[in-house]
Amino acid sequence: MASAAEQLARNLSFSTFSKAKALQQRIWFTLGALLVYRLGTYIPLPGIDPDAFRATFEQSQQGIIGMFNMFSGGAVERMAIFALNLIPYITASIVVQVVSSASPRLEALKKEGEAGRRKMNQYTRYLAVLFCAIQAYGIAVGLEGSQDVVLNPGWFFRISTVISLVGGTMFLMWLGEQITARGVGNGISLIIFAGIVANLPSTVAQTLELARTGAIPGFAGLGMLVLALVVIGVIVFFERAQRRLLIQYPKRQVGNKMFQGDTSHLPLKLNTSGVIPVIFGSSLLLLPATIASFAAQGNAPGWLTTVTALLGRGQPLYLALFAFFIIFFAFFYTAIVFNPTETADNLKRSGGFIPGIRPGERTAQHIDYVLTRVTVVGAVYLAVVALIPEVMFSQLAVSQFIGGTSLLIMVTVTLDTITQIQSHLVAQQYEGLLKKSRLGGGKRR
Repeated sequence: MASAAEQLARNLSFSTFSKAKALQQRIWFTLGALLVYRLGTYIPLPGIDPDAFRATFEQSQQGIIGMFNMFSGGAVERMAIFALNLIPYITASIVVQVVSSASPRLEALKKEGEAGRRKMNQYTRYLAVLFCAIQAYGIAVGLEGSQDVVLNPGWFFRISTVISLVGGTMFLMWLGEQITARGVGNGISLIIFAGIVANLPSTVAQTLELARTGAIPGFAGLGMLVLALVVIGVIVFFERAQRRLLIQYPKRQVGNKMFQGDTSHLPLKLNTSGVIPVIFGSSLLLLPATIASFAAQGNAPGWLTTVTALLGRGQPLYLALFAFFIIFFAFFYTAIVFNPTETADNLKRSGGFIPGIRPGERTAQHIDYVLTRVTVVGAVYLAVVALIPEVMFSQLAVSQFIGGTSLLIMVTVTLDTITQIQSHLVAQQYEGLLKKSRLGGGKRR
């Protein structure tokens, strides 16, 4: 039997949206914030020659730099102030979450509610500034090593580059938080989503041009588009898939009346972690590879050139590390967002139980057993969707393409944003029904 919220969701219409003024303001705020982000990707760093850098970028966009450019919405290609995007912040979030799971002090801080969350966010920002400064300095040194890219090499250029790139990332962190609080959807994910979508037209145009000129076979170009559509369908299916555990509630007596026991379901998503494992895995690969790739353009040592080659897109080491990070963070993030023991305790307090399973610890063990096996399927699905297009497209030597990572981010963020919009509309309609019922009750009195 459908819940009241599900029935309201089915009855949503355009008239409901037109009456939701608060939701419209949130959507306009989100679009305005993303427009500001896109404008920032066109503001170049001071002290570089854009034409010389563009020539250098074209020589290395086939590898890891091309992937970094995809996440930054083309800011790397133009060496803009948003070139680092939110990668340092995401990397810092990974480190803080991993450390907090092993540190009793930080684990206790996470349980202190809003004050603890603000403290953890503060630690994450400090660490993000450190990572950002290290990456920015590496990029500055790498740019100086590239021929004719930097107009006046020296410490002034390095300091100005570090300040510009760190300031750009800090601004994006603030902008993402504003979108989350005052807009629609997760601000960090939407900024990455906007960067990928902005490059979509040029990516499709380049693929069609390569097929037209014969650089890639015509059937390969068609196959790439078909594969993209198939991957989108697979992503939608798996993101909506759930494993439902039957929850039963006993009969209860109120006064002289006996009420029949109710049943419901505990939904366990096949992919509880969402797109987080893919973003985290990409971020960890981009952090060392970006510095190595830029520095390798100058007078770099041999080992740095070797690292850059091994971490190139489509290389076995890159694919193996990417798959490992995706699977690891799928389990790690699922353990963070879903606590079987807490869920079992909540069921016990409300009188609910899983048929055939004793309430309490046995219920927690059963939920953990099912969740672990569901997460295995979800982790494998994420790894396959992210890696198969990477392997195929890298073999075709296509420098810009709609890979599995970008498709995962686009589809997942779109589904999450639509869900949030529907939640706002349901809340709006529910408030309207409550208001009508109160007015009706007042008239009857």
